[in-house]
Amino acid sequence: MTQISKDMIIADLLEINEGIAPILMGSGMHCLGCPSSRNESLEDACLVHGIDVEELVNRLNFYLSIRGE
Repeated sequence: MTQISKDMIIADLLEINEGIAPILMGSGMHCLGCPSSRNESLEDACLVHGIDVEELVNRLNFYLSIRGE
């Protein structure tokens, strides 16, 4: 199973599973289509948007675990 970490790049996360995009957007990251945002780490993007990175990492990993990925 793939494990998400806070140092992963947004573009790489989006390639893991298409269901990650709605989770990121629902957390407040509405700029996923912006080319520069896709090259940020999850931690950097969370910092910019005031999101708790550890909580988001846990949500993403939980999502992947129930999807069996």
